Amino acid sequence: MAGVTGIGGVFFKARDPKALGAWYRDNLGIDVQSWGGAALRWGTPENPSGTTAWSLFSADTTHFAPSDAPFMINYRVDDLDALLAALRANGCNVLDRTDDSEYGKFGWVIDPEGNKVELWEPPQGK
Repeated sequence: MAGVTGIGGVFFKARDPKALGAWYRDNLGIDVQSWGGAALRWGTPENPSGTTAWSLFSADTTHFAPSDAPFMINYRVDDLDALLAALRANGCNVLDRTDDSEYGKFGWVIDPEGNKVELWEPPQGK
């Protein structure tokens, strides 16, 4: 039987798509193209095909707080500490809390429209 093999894209509304796209380009390094989106390829020699997670949370979760959006996007990053430092230097709203576990390192930033963005540095070799 045919089934889902990954996430083809993440789509969400923005009050000012061009300005929000510029914020993601300038602060998170996403190569936003003229059509308004980007293709994220993150394979590594250790994990050439890569994997993107899709997960459901209970409607009463507080994991997305302080955002009240019904979604949160997790972006894979190569150096969480350096990115968080750069975001702070750019005046971005970076949450003080980070997590470090067997699943990797996690940090969060709030984009200009109030969406919580999760940044994930996977463990070495993953």
